[in-house]
Amino acid sequence: MKQATPANAPNTDASRPRFHESATAQVQGQATYIDDLPLVEGTLHAAPLMSPVAHARVTHLDLSATLAAPGVVGVVTAQDIPGDPLLATYVHDELIFASEHLMHVGQVMGLVIGQSHSQARFAARQMRLQAEQQTPLLHAREALQAGQFVLPPVTVKRGDAAQALAQAPHQLQGSLDIGGQEHFYLESQIAYAVPQDDGHWLIYSSTQHPGEVQHWVAHALHLPLSKVRVVCRRMGGGFGGKETQAGHLAVWAALAAHRFGRPVKMRLDRGDDILITGKRHPFSHDWQVGFDAQGRVLALNSVQLVHCGHSADLSGPVADRAIFHTDNAYYLSDLAITSHRCKTHTQSHTAFRGFGGPQGVLLIETLMGDIARHLGLDALDVRLANLYGVGERDTTPYGMKVEDNILQPLMTQLAERCDYRARRKALQDWNTTHRVIKKGLALTPVKFGISFTATPFNQAGAVVSVYTDGSVRVNHGGTEMGQGLHTKVCGLVARVLGLPADQVQASASDTNQVANASATAASSGTDLNGRAAENAALQVRHNIAACIAKADGCTPESVRFENSSVITPARQRSFTEAVQWAYGQRVQLWSDGFYATPKIHYDRSTLTGRPFYYFAYGAACSEVAIDTLTGEYRVLRTDILHDVGHSLHTEIDIGQIEGGFAQGLGWLTTEELVWNKKGELLTKGASTYKIPTAADMPAQLNIALWHEANREDNVGGSKAVGEPPFMLAISVYEALRDAIAATRPGQTPIHLDTPATPERVLGAILAA
Repeated sequence: MKQATPANAPNTDASRPRFHESATAQVQGQATYIDDLPLVEGTLHAAPLMSPVAHARVTHLDLSATLAAPGVVGVVTAQDIPGDPLLATYVHDELIFASEHLMHVGQVMGLVIGQSHSQARFAARQMRLQAEQQTPLLHAREALQAGQFVLPPVTVKRGDAAQALAQAPHQLQGSLDIGGQEHFYLESQIAYAVPQDDGHWLIYSSTQHPGEVQHWVAHALHLPLSKVRVVCRRMGGGFGGKETQAGHLAVWAALAAHRFGRPVKMRLDRGDDILITGKRHPFSHDWQVGFDAQGRVLALNSVQLVHCGHSADLSGPVADRAIFHTDNAYYLSDLAITSHRCKTHTQSHTAFRGFGGPQGVLLIETLMGDIARHLGLDALDVRLANLYGVGERDTTPYGMKVEDNILQPLMTQLAERCDYRARRKALQDWNTTHRVIKKGLALTPVKFGISFTATPFNQAGAVVSVYTDGSVRVNHGGTEMGQGLHTKVCGLVARVLGLPADQVQASASDTNQVANASATAASSGTDLNGRAAENAALQVRHNIAACIAKADGCTPESVRFENSSVITPARQRSFTEAVQWAYGQRVQLWSDGFYATPKIHYDRSTLTGRPFYYFAYGAACSEVAIDTLTGEYRVLRTDILHDVGHSLHTEIDIGQIEGGFAQGLGWLTTEELVWNKKGELLTKGASTYKIPTAADMPAQLNIALWHEANREDNVGGSKAVGEPPFMLAISVYEALRDAIAATRPGQTPIHLDTPATPERVLGAILAA
């Protein structure tokens, strides 16, 4: 694998972290997760009582065998909830425990509480249920026909799409079904609820949003937020699956602990986790597009059916972001998008890396490929012809100007670096002379908006504490799920104070330290928490500088913090010496910091405004080879040029690009969720659900970073890197369709739903 770094790579001074802050402990097996915590004396264990049917009314529930099982202390049901029986979601439509009406296989009806995890889990399997089953709705099209929705439809329009379609020289229409995706984090959902003195609670939760877990637990226990403390040191992966749905485990464990007056730990086994928790939203698109002879889009009509599951969860903002990213990199003058948020009898789908953006981007990229084939043009040329430009072509359908546009130079540079034109010619020659193995090539861009579309979430707080021995601790509202957030935040604080990175440590995310913290999501973890921590560190530095300047008879502005020293025109002190002097002068050596993202505004009723602070850009060129007799294929090579601004940590950023691409590749090719007609999820483990492996990655993967810093005033000149790389894998999907096109004469569109498994690829070949 070849990797390139930009000319403006971050400084290699001592304040730059060399490794992920948990790397050594993780490699040595010493990094503790919730399942590693020593248990408080008297701890009990909870296991879920899960619905075995998808859509039914309970007529009889027999728990006698469950209660008689070894080690069982009791059960917890809806009758044991002291607060609201509904979870404190923003739509307020999901029961904590199902009761009479069951909505999906795996829905939690209650808990078995046992002396051990294995005893509780065994007892839960002894539940006997009788129910009147009804036919479940398992597809958004069925829900649309039945008029079942979790939220009202949303429509966004610009211009007159109907008239522009009618007048367009060329038209195409079609449909596209996009499959969902299981998060498959290494650490399954887990929570540990420990009662404290005076009616207070300590909740250890593997969550991306401690503040929401605090809210949900307090709501269920009918307590003020101040009586619930939520702590998360690290997660074994999240990918969005622990943004809201970690709250379920915390609420269940807390209710059990409340019922029995003892600590309760609840950990889901992999199979149970997959059955209970939501996935990436599947989408069904119906579309019509009009375009001219150069492939420029003149009109788009898009109907987006969102498979939401049995409750809203985050389906509203996920569906909204899909609308926001239907344009991707392209100016669309006349369009109409209608989004239906459909209710189905499946798990309630939730946040997943990209948060609806990939489902919108995939649609428009599919259209670009079809337009190019229809006109007999190179798909790259069609994409370049449709890019956002300047003047009248610089505004999104939701009214935001694309002010930091680097699409054209970025895509052109990648095409030159990967020798796209020459390889396109060589590929055409190959396909002419080879009958069985066909090759495809595609270069696709990404434009991804960075900020929460829920504007109040775009704020963060942090506390930086400097101790008298010179060591530093930072606490902020973000959470660490392996993505390197703590590493970057510690590095930012270290740079402000002129220290080596290992002199700054991050403490666990804790609602007692930073109140009302936003979720670590929307790729904004470093943008928000990094700037808040930087602001806190700047205040501490100002306090120390003012004290030292007074002692040395100079101005605070002339005091420098570098190389573990504090330097004035008069003398040089070690950082520790300066800190101890300031402490002796009774100077505050800790401070809080706060940051609120500027410029953004957004009207949720009209889906207009500036929901994003800036855009992150990228492009990928992928080449594939398919066996036309079996549908099997390989990704031969992928070249990526991605925009992370001024990288705060090159290795972490490149790792995020690699990981995002790999996960996107899995979404589009191998990861298939299969429900049978009864609503039972059949792909509920590693033996049946195929995440990508090293063998699925391109044999040659070249990654380079764009050379330019963020044009907005973001922390360190950086850009978010969590979600945007995920959509780089769309280049593989488009390359597969390009290869399929080589198997047939003519210029008809290639219909290929996702995931593009070998079976679907073969089906697309045979459909010629």
